[in-house]
Amino acid sequence: MTADTHHERADHTSDAARTRTALLAHIRHELSSPINAIIGYGEMLFESATADEGAGEFRADLEKILTAGRQLRTRVGDLLNPARTETPDLDLDSFGAHVRHELRTPINAVIGYSEMLIEDADAPEHAEFRADLQKIQTAARQLLELIEDIVRFSDLEADSATLSPADDGVSSMIANLVSTIHAIDNAHARQTEQGGLVLVVDDSETNRDILARRLTREGYEVDTAADGALALEALARRKFDLVLLDIMMPGLNGYQVLERLKTTPELRDIPVIMISALDEIDGIVRCIEMGAEDYLPKPFNPVILRARVEASLEKKRLRDREQAYLAQLRVEREKSERLLLNILPSAIAERLKEDQGVIAESFTEATILFSDVVGFTQMSARITPVELVYLLNEIFSSFDELAARHGLEKIKTIGDAYMVAAGLPERRADHAEAMAEMGLDMQTALAAFNRARGTTLNIRTGINTGPVVAGIIGTSKFIYDLWGDAVNTASRMESHSTPGRIQVTAATFERLRHAYLFEPRGTINVKGKGDMPTYFLLGRK
Repeated sequence: MTADTHHERADHTSDAARTRTALLAHIRHELSSPINAIIGYGEMLFESATADEGAGEFRADLEKILTAGRQLRTRVGDLLNPARTETPDLDLDSFGAHVRHELRTPINAVIGYSEMLIEDADAPEHAEFRADLQKIQTAARQLLELIEDIVRFSDLEADSATLSPADDGVSSMIANLVSTIHAIDNAHARQTEQGGLVLVVDDSETNRDILARRLTREGYEVDTAADGALALEALARRKFDLVLLDIMMPGLNGYQVLERLKTTPELRDIPVIMISALDEIDGIVRCIEMGAEDYLPKPFNPVILRARVEASLEKKRLRDREQAYLAQLRVEREKSERLLLNILPSAIAERLKEDQGVIAESFTEATILFSDVVGFTQMSARITPVELVYLLNEIFSSFDELAARHGLEKIKTIGDAYMVAAGLPERRADHAEAMAEMGLDMQTALAAFNRARGTTLNIRTGINTGPVVAGIIGTSKFIYDLWGDAVNTASRMESHSTPGRIQVTAATFERLRHAYLFEPRGTINVKGKGDMPTYFLLGRK
């Protein structure tokens, strides 16, 4: 077998390990959110029930919900501990079934007791109490769905290894993560080869020398400090992987240095092993509670020294690697969120993530604008399709900026037509005025485009105000769209308008006549509507 073949197999094994680690980190992260919600709302409800004599009857069941929530947190921490899950011979299918078995009982307890409490708390004065119970129940059901997915661990892992970053879902995030994590892992590999950088802090020169020499023999790079102040100076200069910290020192003692480390954001993740004589065990316990990783008794046993230093460094490597995975997952999720928000309004995107059915909402009054670029068809015969698209993108991008500035919702573009709405999905009283400003600014923006490009393009615009239904339908390629006669009439106002003019209906005219100038067009015959009085919007009064 050639060296290249060995290398290829090693890379394949490394990628598989990265995929598994990233997947398990993602699952661990996803499970934590609903569990924290169950415990958080449960604690607040229990406090309220304790303070409110009228809600005292609920305390027993709330305590059971809290107990089950804390069991969930403990079991997830134990079952998905990286030290347990990153073994190469772990059978993901069997492991997923075991996780599901361990978590279902406390989840069912949360759901069952919350359902009974919701039924019991039917009095009007308990409305807020019921609302928080429903949040607990929703979190528990979400958790139940998540653990059903855990059973498909091996399927997700297989998908992650084959999907490209352009695909959707968790698997694509994992696949993209694996493709970008090589540099991070290479850095950790170099760190492991070097052994890690350790700072020994002890006021005894003999102790410092013994520890430094033993750690150097084990392959670690070692720096020393004779007191707490010098230790903090060293930590400010270099990025250490581990600190061995004596408690009894002149000046800043070990407690004070540890407190500084754990309250300084850039230093708090550095593991600290306390150095202490055996009769200072109470002090060591306090240090562990303050965030220390472990302790070393004096005199130093070489075997214990090696084991505890390596264990602390390995925990740090695993923690750093997990944080890197989660950071990359957050980046990928933010990309997905930005993409979703570029397609749908934020309020609708949030509802879509929670609801899987039709999302539709009635608005008693909104204002809709349609605009069509006049002369674009003739221009398409003189320039290449690519140049045509770039020109149209420049025009519509300026319209997008105007829509954002006026707080309007761009609905869609259809060829060289542009559609925007005001008063939805967030209702606003000044929707007609906002749309009037949009229409006038669009004409100004196109005039600036013509001057810059040397073109003579124009836009034909129509506006109408009335009731609409807005939402999304279908199961794929979602678009936030509008329906109703008011939408059709706005489209007719555009198609029956003239280049360079903004034609509005009587409904829009009545809402704007107090602040804007109009020119009556008279009555025109509108396709599908018959005779209608219309007006041209000229500008602001």
